[in-house]
Amino acid sequence: MRYEKMSSFIVMDIVRDALKYDDAIHFEIGQPDLTPSLKVKKALKKAVKEDKFSYTQSLGLLDLRKKIVKHYKKTYNVKIDPSQVLLTPGTSGAFLVAYTLTLKHNERLGLSDPSYPCYKNFAEMLDLEPVFMNIDKSCDYQLTIEHLKNEKINALQISSPSNPTGNIYNKKNLKELVNYCDDNGVSFISDELYHGLVYEKKAHTALEFSKSVFVINGFSKYYCMPGLRLGWLIVPKHLSREAEIIAQNIFISAPTLSQYAALKAFNYKHLENIKDTFKDRRDYLYKELNKIFTVDAKPDGAFYLWADVSKYTDDSFAFAKELLEQIHIATTPGIDFGSNETNKYLRFAYTRDIKHMKEGIKRLKKYLKNRACK
Repeated sequence: MRYEKMSSFIVMDIVRDALKYDDAIHFEIGQPDLTPSLKVKKALKKAVKEDKFSYTQSLGLLDLRKKIVKHYKKTYNVKIDPSQVLLTPGTSGAFLVAYTLTLKHNERLGLSDPSYPCYKNFAEMLDLEPVFMNIDKSCDYQLTIEHLKNEKINALQISSPSNPTGNIYNKKNLKELVNYCDDNGVSFISDELYHGLVYEKKAHTALEFSKSVFVINGFSKYYCMPGLRLGWLIVPKHLSREAEIIAQNIFISAPTLSQYAALKAFNYKHLENIKDTFKDRRDYLYKELNKIFTVDAKPDGAFYLWADVSKYTDDSFAFAKELLEQIHIATTPGIDFGSNETNKYLRFAYTRDIKHMKEGIKRLKKYLKNRACK
């Protein structure tokens, strides 16, 4: 059966186990603790009051798709049409549509290792073959065309900023990858969910370089609306109808109440405060974790740190369990994200306030000091 090929998402087990401890320190889950703006909350209440409980059209509310179009023009100076925008139940729905649009049975999807585990699992569900290419600090955790020249793939999936490392694909490399894929008949899928949570560098959308790419984003991270389960997929214009048909069959439409709430999500003043808060958290945690472990690179975006813990263990899963059981600190073992040296890494999310993280750092330092003396 297809599900037998799927790997478990260990972090969700850790989230469950952490609930046993009232004093748990949470570095494990990639869920912002900040809230959307008051305008979003009011829009949601208004939609409930007005009984907005019916389906929308499968592409989603036209007014919201128009807002997304304006966002791309304002943020990237990229022009797209509302017909290219498909609203989905989280980005998970977007990945399923994108993979179904671009790949046939047993075709090959190129992925980096490490990368977000659901990419592989979605590929397995659809009887696709995931093809992993190793990345590390030597290439700034970015795939390059040199990686692609060594593999035969039908589609390429990247993420920028990425989970788990927080790196950003630079403009030159992103353009080269897009052009290579266009020239070689490879579909290019760009996960840009953490756009907006970018701290010093600039994040570029793949849409700047080609009209044939597939771009995925959503309201869970930067917009702080994870539980509303709303994402979007931008497709080449000629595939709009095909995307709509696939959506009709997989999920009919994205959650209606969430779409009405998201109409007020593009509140840029509020979003700037969100970004500044996460930047302060990143700066704190990067400084402190570097005193304990080795962080290959300061993350450019998202809200994760990829920590090399190899001076303490070569089994990140066992180490994560040990930290949770002994000092009630929840982290994500690197093996969730692939097999390329991931047994030597933990992912730390800075999705809680600095006071919360300070307690975690205090416990870590004390525990590891005593552990070394045993």
